[in-house]
Order: sequence, then C-alpha cells, then structure tokens
Amino acid sequence: MVQVKFKIIFILISLFFVSGITNAQDSLLTQLFTERNINGTIIISSLDGKTEYTYNKVRAEKRFLPASTFKIPNTLIALNEKAVLNEKEIIKWDGKDKGWSAWNKDQSLETAFPISCVWFYQELAKRVGNIKYILHLNKLNYGNKKTGHDVTTFWLDGELAISAREQIEFLKKLYKEDLPYKKNNIRLLKKLLIVEKNSRYIIRAKTGWATRIKKQHGWYVGYVETHQKIWFFAMNLDICKKSDAAYRKEITMEALKIKGII
Repeated sequence: MVQVKFKIIFILISLFFVSGITNAQDSLLTQLFTERNINGTIIISSLDGKTEYTYNKVRAEKRFLPASTFKIPNTLIALNEKAVLNEKEIIKWDGKDKGWSAWNKDQSLETAFPISCVWFYQELAKRVGNIKYILHLNKLNYGNKKTGHDVTTFWLDGELAISAREQIEFLKKLYKEDLPYKKNNIRLLKKLLIVEKNSRYIIRAKTGWATRIKKQHGWYVGYVETHQKIWFFAMNLDICKKSDAAYRKEITMEALKIKGII
C-alpha cells in the first residue's frame, strides 16, 4: 500500500515537473512576439500531430489571404493544367518594370518561385482560368476555396483565405504526397521549396506578404526534415511597417530553435 502511494505521488510530481517545463517553453514562444510588439500566431506540429506548439490559438484558426504562400498549391495546379510544362520552361518578360529588378527578366518556375515573381504566376493564372481554379481549390479543400472577380489577383487581394491551421494540414498532405497530382510534380515542388539544407536538417518553406490590402499581413510556412522527425510550421503576423516583414522568418527560426528542432 505504501509503495502504491509512493508511485502515485511520484507520477504526480513528474507530471507537474513536465507541465512546468512546457509552460516555460510556451512563455518563451510568447516572448518572441511580445518582445517585438508583434501581433501574430505560430503553429509547430509533428507529422503525427501528437506534439504541437501553438502561440495565439484563436488567430491560428482565423483565415487570411495566402499571398505568395499560394504559390505552393498554385505550382501544382499550373503543372497539372499544363500552363507550364516543367521548371525550365521560360515565360518571356514583357519589358515593363515590375517593381523589382529580379522580376524584370524572363522567368521559369525554377527562378520565379524562390523570388515570388508575381507577374509570372499571374500569367500562369490566366492560362489556368477561374473555373479550373475553383475545381482545384475544392479538390484540395484549400482554405475557403474562393477566388473572386479577378483570376490574376485572388490570392493577393481577392477572396481566397486560409488559416495557419489549414496551412499545416495542407503541408502534411504535401509531405506525404497525398495530393491528387503526379508524384513527379509534387517532388519538383518539394525541390523548389528548399531554403536551407545541411547535415542536420532540410527546411522547405515559402514566405507570403499581402501588400495590396490596407491591413497588411505576412506568412512563413513550411516544414523541417530532421533525422528523427518531421516538423511543420505556419506563422502569420500583422505587418504595420516594412521592417516587420523580417519577423516572419526570424520568429519562426527562433521558435524552432527554442523547441530543439533545429
């Protein structure tokens, strides 16, 4: 009887100790936003969903324009509809200034994806067409599955919206290749998503910045492949001034370090 009581007390103490560690870590996650005076959210989730860290759970369920994070599914849609044949096919620049020197040249998926070249993906959107987009968004169950009146801007200032939670769900399907597209196209997209690769991990990610609306917001979504686990992340934040945009990646990377993932 004494041994049983001792075991119960030991378990309770252990649970309290673990809970204390978790709360301390969550406090550090919170601090990443508060010390920068940033309003936002982040979800970090293991592949099986058994381990998950979230800051600002209410905002994590709120939908926002995906901005350039939509280039992730959009690349698969464009390849599926043969709006572009492969990562090498060139679409000619029209010679007009697009607002950034890196955009002012001929582009392919290989060059346009990492620099979020808007005009390139707008050209692909024209080739796909609104009706097919609606079909694909429903097939993918992507966000609210809406486009709007302009097929070239619906992810930038139109009606399409997705939550951080839904971004995580989509990314997990992408990782597992559980999407209704050719495996070769999915693997091409995964290659385009690589932003960092070393002996310890690979990070595949995409930024987004909704600049065409009054109350701007930004995204950083993706996943980390380590030797032990796969971790998915989705963060968004309000961008009140231009310098806030840097916090998209900065906060995410710090959060991944705090959780011992990278």
